[in-house]
Amino acid sequence: MNSMKLSFFIGLKELKGSGYGVAFIFSSLMNDSGLYKEGLNSEGQYLLELKNRLHDEFNYLENWKSTDQTPCSWIGVNCTSGYEPVVWSLDLNSMNLSGTLSPSIGSLIHLTYLDLAYNEFTGKIPKEIGNCPRLKQLYLNNNQFSGQIPADLGKLSSLESLNICNNGISGALPEDLGNLSSLVEFVAYTNNLTGPLPRSFGNLKNLRIFRAGQNAISGSIPAEISGCQSLQMLGLAQNDIGGSLPKEIGMLGSLTDLILWDNQLTGFIPKELGNCTNLETLALYGNSLVGPIPKELESLKFLKKLYLYRNELNGTIPREIGNLSMATEIDFSENYLTGEIPTEFCKIMGLGLLYLFQNQLTGVIPNELSSLRNLTKLDLSINYLSGPIPFGFQYLTEMVQLQLFDNSLSGGIPQGLGLYSPLWVVDFSDNHLTGRIPPHLCRHSNLILLSLGSNELYGNIPTGVINCKTLVQLRLVGNRLAGSFPSGLCKLVNLSAIELDQNKFSGPIPPEIGNCQKLQRLHIANNYFASGLPREIGNLSQLVTFNMSSNMLTGRIPPEIVHCKMLQRLDLSHNSFVDSLPNELGTLLQLELLKLSENKFSGYIPASLGNLSHLTELQMGGNLFSGEIPLELGYLSSLQIAMNLSYNNLSGSIPQELGNLNLLEFLLLNNNHLSGEIPSTFENLSSLLGCNFSYNDLTGPLPSVTVFQNMAVTSFAGNKGLCGGPLGKCGGNPSSESFQPVGDMATARGRIITIVAAVVGGVSLILIMIILYFIRRPTKMVVSSQDNEISSPDSNVYFPPKEGFTLQDLVEATNNFQDTYVIGSGAYGTVYKAVMHSGKTIAVKNKVIGFLGLVHVKDATYGCFNVIYNRCHKYAYTMKVTEKCDIYSYGVVLLELLTGRTPVQSLDQGGDLVTLVKHYVRNHSLTPGILDARLNLEEKSTVDHMILVLKIAIMCTSMNPSGRPSMRDVVSMLIESDKREGKFISSPSYEIPLKDKDHAS
Repeated sequence: MNSMKLSFFIGLKELKGSGYGVAFIFSSLMNDSGLYKEGLNSEGQYLLELKNRLHDEFNYLENWKSTDQTPCSWIGVNCTSGYEPVVWSLDLNSMNLSGTLSPSIGSLIHLTYLDLAYNEFTGKIPKEIGNCPRLKQLYLNNNQFSGQIPADLGKLSSLESLNICNNGISGALPEDLGNLSSLVEFVAYTNNLTGPLPRSFGNLKNLRIFRAGQNAISGSIPAEISGCQSLQMLGLAQNDIGGSLPKEIGMLGSLTDLILWDNQLTGFIPKELGNCTNLETLALYGNSLVGPIPKELESLKFLKKLYLYRNELNGTIPREIGNLSMATEIDFSENYLTGEIPTEFCKIMGLGLLYLFQNQLTGVIPNELSSLRNLTKLDLSINYLSGPIPFGFQYLTEMVQLQLFDNSLSGGIPQGLGLYSPLWVVDFSDNHLTGRIPPHLCRHSNLILLSLGSNELYGNIPTGVINCKTLVQLRLVGNRLAGSFPSGLCKLVNLSAIELDQNKFSGPIPPEIGNCQKLQRLHIANNYFASGLPREIGNLSQLVTFNMSSNMLTGRIPPEIVHCKMLQRLDLSHNSFVDSLPNELGTLLQLELLKLSENKFSGYIPASLGNLSHLTELQMGGNLFSGEIPLELGYLSSLQIAMNLSYNNLSGSIPQELGNLNLLEFLLLNNNHLSGEIPSTFENLSSLLGCNFSYNDLTGPLPSVTVFQNMAVTSFAGNKGLCGGPLGKCGGNPSSESFQPVGDMATARGRIITIVAAVVGGVSLILIMIILYFIRRPTKMVVSSQDNEISSPDSNVYFPPKEGFTLQDLVEATNNFQDTYVIGSGAYGTVYKAVMHSGKTIAVKNKVIGFLGLVHVKDATYGCFNVIYNRCHKYAYTMKVTEKCDIYSYGVVLLELLTGRTPVQSLDQGGDLVTLVKHYVRNHSLTPGILDARLNLEEKSTVDHMILVLKIAIMCTSMNPSGRPSMRDVVSMLIESDKREGKFISSPSYEIPLKDKDHAS
């Protein structure tokens, strides 16, 4: 080192007189030797500070080094050219960077372009970005930014594009954004933004694109939006925006896309929309818009897509709609539109999709629709259309989806249908169609779903359908089709559902059934199939539901059935199966429903059935089972709907383990040879609604089970040794002191009050079983044949739904519901005969006295339910609704029972019962005025209980399927309402949807 210094200074001395300045020489030497270097400039320092806060997993920023003089050569950095370059662009798009964004970004004052999109930035957007006055493009989208939008961004007067979509940004849009005078594009969809739209947005004269869908923006659309004269796209779908659409939107002459679906918009569609003559897409579906479709929309000459479905629109479809000559898709479904389908639709020659389903349209399907040669999807289902299917439909060469179900169509199906059309969905079910199934429906090998159920079709299934390789679901329920089981179906590798119930098919079930490897649903109930069940049934490893009830099948259940490990529902009832059950049935651990009633099964009930932990319903009545009830049945922890072991040869005592079934609602053990006492553990059956122990050899006092106190004596008849409860005291036995005997007037009056107070919850839970699980079957649930004979009324005994009488009238007509007026009984209550003052004879169930006029002997209420249920059921196959449709239907039934009204109401009442009730609650809150006026509503506890169930019914009928409770939740809430008696608190997951909203993803 010393020698280097010596040489260095000697050199300086020699150069001193040469004319070079010492300082210059020193600087040059230091630079050449690397002993001195100028530091990184300030913008580089700011960028390094930004880098220090980031995790760069793939080292994209590896060349960002402090040893550089400037950052201009760094990845993602662009500088201006010239003597003193500055950073004008920073592009770090899609570099998998994570961490927070440093406030130092605001020091890059020359920045005009900043793109940090598609990374994993977290934390808040630094307000210091507002210090970049030259910034024109700011892309922060597709990160994990949180917090609010900084108001300082409003200082970016040069900003043209701002994209913050797909983050977790919250809070309201700041008013300061209205100062972005140069802004052309604002994109903020899929965040957590709240609050109203700033009125200052009307100042954005250059704004062309505004997209902020899938947030929680509320308030109404400000009229000031009309100031955005350059606006081309307004996208605010999937928010909570309410109020009416401002007519000022009609001043947006440049608008091409108006996307406001899935909000809470109300009021009329403004006719001024017709002034937006450049509009190409109008999407207002999923709101609460009312009134007619404005005829002024005919002025939208460039409109291609018109979506107004799932609102509350009424009136007729304007014929002027035919002037939308550029339209390709029109969807008016799920409204209350009336009148006929305009023939003018035929003028829209480019129309590819026309959905008008679930309205109240009448008349015939216009033949003129056959001229729409580009039509690919047509759905006119769930209306009141009549007449034939237009003959010309068979010539629509582009048609792939044709759905006309749930109308009143008649005549034959055009036999050429499918010859020229690449059909993949055909659903004509629930009409009055006759004739044969067209042979060419699968001519182009595209057919996926064929649903023709509930018509009057006859003949055989065509060969072209049986050999349709693409077929996934075949649904032909409820016709007059005949022939043998179409074994050729089992060659179809995609087939998942065969539904042939309620036809005239006959012959054996062929062994080829085992080839249906992907079959999930096999429903062949109510036919004339005979012979035994082939052992090849065990090959159906994907089978989930198997219903072959009400046929003439014989022989043993093949043990191979236990290989169907996916089975959830197995119904073999109402056949002539014999011998013992395979012990291996207990290995079908997915079983939820097992129905074996009304056969000739014998032997012991397998104890292994106690392993079926998912089982909710067990029906084994009407067989020849013997031996004791296996105590293992008490381990069926999910058993809820019913356990029916009636009408067998069972003996021994009732296992006390059955007291563990705390979800069980109905227990039928009648008509056996059971002995001993009813176990005291039955006091734990907190969910029990009804049971039948009649015609056994039971003895001793009844346990202190609440439901026993109000049960009819007939539920215990034929047991000479039973006492307590409704049977009277047990000769001083202290265990029965808590029960009061029946007979005097006071007790009868007390029973009436109890019945009315418990009726809502009781009927609700009964309907869960009777309707949702039994009404789908044409056969009755297995009950005592004695009961059937006693309670079957003559044809002239009826319950007029509009007859004006009160509970007091029934009390007088039945002498306080004395036993002498009993005409029948069963597990579901006692039926009384009542002759009214008018001379008419009616039948009254003690469980439904509180709902006068609704228990029509001919099951009119259940008929209404079937209509609703079937409508929902169809769309389960075309993905238009979710699995919560049963809940909706059940909610409608509850509303019928509570209000005494039918599901269909006049238009001035909203058109349907759900709308009527929700409008009433919205205007009058939850008050008794909506309840059945024929009831005596002076008893506050009864009214309170009914109001609680009204809340549950409103939850069930939410227009948003995801907002509906599950059936298990409904049961829990009803039970809880009984317990709390007026202190019912709804689950936080299910708010009462007085203004329904759908939040799609």
